[in-house]
Amino acid sequence: MSMNPAPTTMSGREPLTMPGFVAAIERFAPVLGRILLSQIFLMSAIHKMMDWAGTEKMMADKMSEQMVPFLLVGAFAFELLGSLSLLLGFQARWGALLLILFLIGVTPVMHNFWAYQGEMRQMQQMNFTKNVAILGGLLFALAHGPGPFSVDRGSH
Repeated sequence: MSMNPAPTTMSGREPLTMPGFVAAIERFAPVLGRILLSQIFLMSAIHKMMDWAGTEKMMADKMSEQMVPFLLVGAFAFELLGSLSLLLGFQARWGALLLILFLIGVTPVMHNFWAYQGEMRQMQQMNFTKNVAILGGLLFALAHGPGPFSVDRGSH
């Protein structure tokens, strides 16, 4: 028997280890995480589709114009397929990998904060940092898979 019992709440239960609370988190957090993580890429893919010419122009400001059509199709495909895969939990690890590869390629090119000064530098550095944080969430999805409520696992 331990001489130092775990701290308890007023109800006498250990905080954040209450069986019902932990079970609910384990059951619903993965699907909520997939929804939240995938939406930024799905919305970006839809925006590219709705404003293809505008996206081409923005990309041409950052890279060789000859590469833009190829890279834009690739970016659209990676974002759309990766986000839908992650959202639905269908081959979610592959979807996460597509989005990881997308971010690795896009982040230093589109958010090259070191090339700016002042306010623009701050904005690009913030976007760069956000992408790195999103990359962390995708690595988690890659490592742990889709969780419950996914096509791959059924809806247990």
